[in-house]
Amino acid sequence: MKENNLPFGSADILLPAGGFERWAVVACDQYTSQPEYWEEVDRLVGEAPSSLRITLPEVYLEEPDVDKRIGAVNAAMKSYLDGGIFREYRDSMIYVERTLSDGRVRRGVVGAVDLEAYDYRPGAVSAIRATEGTVLSRIPPRVKIRQDAPLELPHIMILIDDPGKTVIPCAPDGEILYDFDLMMGGGHLRGSLLGKEAISNLKKALLAIAGERENPLLFAVGDGNHSLATAKACYRKENPLSRYALAEIVNIHDPALDFEPIYRVVFGVDPEDLLSRAKAHFQSGTEHPVTCLFGEKRDGFSVDGLAAGALQDFLDGYLSGREGATVDYIHGEDTVRELSQKPGTVGFLFDGISKSELFPYVEKHGALPRKTFSMGEACDKRFYMESRKIC
Repeated sequence: MKENNLPFGSADILLPAGGFERWAVVACDQYTSQPEYWEEVDRLVGEAPSSLRITLPEVYLEEPDVDKRIGAVNAAMKSYLDGGIFREYRDSMIYVERTLSDGRVRRGVVGAVDLEAYDYRPGAVSAIRATEGTVLSRIPPRVKIRQDAPLELPHIMILIDDPGKTVIPCAPDGEILYDFDLMMGGGHLRGSLLGKEAISNLKKALLAIAGERENPLLFAVGDGNHSLATAKACYRKENPLSRYALAEIVNIHDPALDFEPIYRVVFGVDPEDLLSRAKAHFQSGTEHPVTCLFGEKRDGFSVDGLAAGALQDFLDGYLSGREGATVDYIHGEDTVRELSQKPGTVGFLFDGISKSELFPYVEKHGALPRKTFSMGEACDKRFYMESRKIC
């Protein structure tokens, strides 16, 4: 791969001039079954400028007033741009240190990925690929939000396979841009400009990882694949800004980067019937145990192959045609246990894929089944901070 083909580079990045504590909120696809979380965020933000006002938490995607909410998001973006609340850092990359809720520090770099090099379709051989199956029905609602938006904010985290830790700097070398505690137990966030030499070294290290391989998997989308797929859907050649999307690259070998299974919680069902049918369906399974929780009860069965994929295939069939029955995808065992106490609800816990298996699996087999793994607990997900003009 040659440097002019490298699908990651600098961007004209916007940051608020201040008020970071109320500006930064967690990724919109978190806490989708916990509206009380977002109600508390709304209370904390109040009337201050906030990324909450220019994103749409997915907990509200099925609400009857969703179109009104989307309109309010786009209006707030224009208001923020016109109101001069941003500082622009042209042709920049930002080195990010995220102190997690347990005190560990995850490191990354925010820049722009080239959507020409991204393909989420099965069998893709592009430099940027999805790690999990893309649900096409999830893209149109997101397109509604992005297609008329003047700004983008990333919660996308893209993984690199860099065991030698040559790409991501280990300390800031430029101006500190922000340094503050995140709301709702989200830890701490510090960001600094990367100097020209550091950017040059980063690009050289990425090229060295790509090497002379034909069609190397250089970037694997860890979080925010549907947001990246939405950006791709909104890419129009007559708008060169739309060719790129802001994202944070993170080394999969970062010791503060955890891989957790994405669990399933099913609502609006008869738990005993669901469990009985699951046991019958997986009666020959032996490889991976699945624990089922409903009320005070605990039961289970075993499946063969990737647990998330096998269970999802079963649930897709079971829930088809069952009016009022839904499934949600949950990060964190504690949340599954809490939700499974509700009547008509079943939670499923199981083991996931390890970090070391991800790149080899995707290169050999393609994307994993949808919603297979999560990078850490919900409170440790990426918070919205940087933004960029897209029109």
